[in-house]
Amino acid sequence: MAELDEIRNQLISKILAIRNSNVLFEIDELISSKKVDTDFYNLTEEQEIMLEMSENDILNNRVISHQQFMENTTKWLKQKRSS
Repeated sequence: MAELDEIRNQLISKILAIRNSNVLFEIDELISSKKVDTDFYNLTEEQEIMLEMSENDILNNRVISHQQFMENTTKWLKQKRSS
């Protein structure tokens, strides 16, 4: 947390030293365009369905490791290339 406060204070000091109004405007635009952590994404119905299906797969232990996925994919690609 102290590191976060230090970064914040350093930024404030740097911003206070800026005299170029264009730079300040750009900084304001950048900061204002960022969403706050409490904002939510608007998902389409299809995206919500896919997330529900994924959660259901996790709950029912229908998952594989990343390593297994990569091995399966490599095997599948080799088969596709030889066809």
